[in-house]
Amino acid sequence: MASTSLLKASPVLDKSEWVKGQRVLFRQPSSAAVVLRNRATSLTVRAASSYADELVKTAKTIASPGRGILAMDESNATCGKRLDSIGLENTEANRQAYRTLRVSPPGLGQHISGAILFEETLYQSTTEGKEMVDVLVEQNIVPGIKVDKGLVPLVGSNNESWCQGLDGLSSRTAAYYQQGARFAKWRTVVSIPNGPSALAVKEAAWGLARYAAISQDSGLVPIVEPEILLDGEHDIDRTYEVAEKVWAEVFFYLAQNNVMFEGILLNPSMVTPGAESKDRATPEQVASYTLKLLRNRIPPAFLSGGQSELEATLNLNAMNQAPNPWHVSFSYARALQNTCLKTWGGRDENVNAAQTPLLARAKANSLAQLGKYTGEGESEEAKEGMFGKGYTY
Repeated sequence: MASTSLLKASPVLDKSEWVKGQRVLFRQPSSAAVVLRNRATSLTVRAASSYADELVKTAKTIASPGRGILAMDESNATCGKRLDSIGLENTEANRQAYRTLRVSPPGLGQHISGAILFEETLYQSTTEGKEMVDVLVEQNIVPGIKVDKGLVPLVGSNNESWCQGLDGLSSRTAAYYQQGARFAKWRTVVSIPNGPSALAVKEAAWGLARYAAISQDSGLVPIVEPEILLDGEHDIDRTYEVAEKVWAEVFFYLAQNNVMFEGILLNPSMVTPGAESKDRATPEQVASYTLKLLRNRIPPAFLSGGQSELEATLNLNAMNQAPNPWHVSFSYARALQNTCLKTWGGRDENVNAAQTPLLARAKANSLAQLGKYTGEGESEEAKEGMFGKGYTY
């Protein structure tokens, strides 16, 4: 996971500077204050001061070498789809069993630094009666929480979406912190086949910035994640073009909202062709385009976005073998858990067997984060693609 602890608080820039700037996007002022000026007055704003040190510490812990994030924040409805695929009903008991399976493998913390949870999971106990949060903390895994309320149609756009959940977010994040969460996720998406329209990009960027500021005020490190959906027939150059525009907009509004850059984690999607494109990209091409984006629009952590387990690992490994100044890691859901779910099948006697591929995928991506993954011994299941058109959590 790419921590932006490498970045320093920056004065608010004119928006054109974010769009045009290629390399030096941040400057370190003489104090931690952000100064806003207009003709009539000067205003000094200080952000997230009460949690500043803790936010930086949390970000660095999650971005520790050889580890990444286990994303298990699917909603109850989406968890139900996972369970249905192995013939189980969507009951709380079955969701509890599936979540217990994923948080309890011995040694998981050697490869996983953080786990993103759904709200029910944050307050849930394992099948053995121990709080999920405590099980994670004992393995030196930082608990995180998905805080948005889902995607809804964006009126006035080209059939695009916006992410809801800002109402009441301050009280929710404060409660999540008390329950043990220390970082947060907000899933907003941008669709290339549908534009993206300027309205949709602005809405995504502004929502991310407000969420980030509110999360930091409650002591949670925000993952900043404008997900560029894989849907579409576009080539890799089109993905790159859209990603540059989206990230320029995101950092402009983060600065406007006085977000402390040392206390955030960036989670851009890898730059790949659309899932339905006739042109496929090699891991080396994905690495080249993605690192170029980061050099022009700042540091990372990555979404697998429906790639196969093997593709996601190979692409991550290629990026870490190429020269780059960032901590480039992973935040994977299905790319870590797909084989685990199939092996488990909802049977208690399969728990140990199912945890084996979860640990294997975590270890493989741990090696990929260090640029040392070889791909030896991969199963056929790991090569299966997981893209779903119009995928929702």
